[in-house]
Amino acid sequence: MSSWVQHVIWWHVYPLGFVGAERELDGARPEPHRLTRLHGWLDHLVALGCNGLALGPVFRSETHGYDTTDYLSIDPRLGDDADFDALVAACSERGIRVLLDGVFNHAARSFPPVAAALEAGEGSEAGRWVRWSDGHPWVFEGHDHLITLDHSSPEVQDHVVEVMTHWLGRGADGWRLDAAYAVAPELWASVLPRVRERFPEAWFVGEMIHGDYADYVQRSGLDSVTQYELWKATWSSLSERNLWELDWTLGRHRELVGRLLPMTFLGNHDTSRVASQIADPRHVGHAVALLLFLPGVPSIYYGDEYGLRAVKEDRAGGDDAVRPEMPGVPQQVDGRDDELWSVHQRMISLRRRHPWLTTATTSTSDVANEHLLVHADGPDGERLTLVLNLADEPYPVTPAEVLEAASPLQGAALAPHSWAVLRA
Repeated sequence: MSSWVQHVIWWHVYPLGFVGAERELDGARPEPHRLTRLHGWLDHLVALGCNGLALGPVFRSETHGYDTTDYLSIDPRLGDDADFDALVAACSERGIRVLLDGVFNHAARSFPPVAAALEAGEGSEAGRWVRWSDGHPWVFEGHDHLITLDHSSPEVQDHVVEVMTHWLGRGADGWRLDAAYAVAPELWASVLPRVRERFPEAWFVGEMIHGDYADYVQRSGLDSVTQYELWKATWSSLSERNLWELDWTLGRHRELVGRLLPMTFLGNHDTSRVASQIADPRHVGHAVALLLFLPGVPSIYYGDEYGLRAVKEDRAGGDDAVRPEMPGVPQQVDGRDDELWSVHQRMISLRRRHPWLTTATTSTSDVANEHLLVHADGPDGERLTLVLNLADEPYPVTPAEVLEAASPLQGAALAPHSWAVLRA
């Protein structure tokens, strides 16, 4: 794993939503150069303490970006190659890494190799691009317009290598691999060594919702996976005031960190906003403190730093609310929670002052429904403790140096519904 990864904190953006792009490319009359709107947010990213821009799909697609039609061109609703180059250059000037979203499990029916395969049928030379089942193309999770690629096909593997190296050569630093859980790890095992020959510092993280994370990484050659298990336990335990659930998952997370460095997060383009997931708004800051205290590679979904609220719904267009358009500059965001912004900024600052937290060994103590101590051990015997209190009563703590806190200690006690990072 490249050394820069241990110091990166991503700010994750869904570009088509962020710039207010049309829902469908067909028939759209997009404004040119919308991608440049992100320039007005790069200083915001840096001020927050992040140094990575994780972009959702930016390649030509039919609708939402995950139905790609051309992996080698920028979606016209966002701009063109020059706009991409300008964004990468603006990020480079600020020391910001760029992560791209690669949708290599499936493609749109109108992706030319897929269209040719569907016309020629199973068993044809063109048909080698597509995964078939009894003469029918394999669709992705019931979406008839998303055709699964045949990842054992040399043509598909060569194309993935071409796409990855093309955009890494244009200045990207790595790839998020969409729906990796649906892709046989052998694809990445065949592809990544060829890419790493040219770009040994690139980082590859697979979207894993379920399954054996560590086994998949070992078999595929990926660097990392998305830590959905920790995501779920964080908001669920805080919302239900059941920190036993979090404690159990932290044990699993500790074992995982011993084998790889997962991408951690509180929300993304596929989930309800964390501020909407946690029943008591006083406990949203606890989730932020956990994200930035625990080992891993943190990712902050755009708008979460301001406490934006939205619920993902299981219907057509049900993702729109969690993928909102943003104004040209952060100062124009309506209803922003500046206190939550401060929590993000202060906890990122703490992580920068203690970079060993990225790979720390963690343990827990004093576990109860409404309070929990999370200990992080680093080099030379250094230890920090995150104290979580969800109760209506103060929680007594051993006298210690307070590094960050939701509110000042009340004598030797943590205030109700509060959290603090302590050093003994």
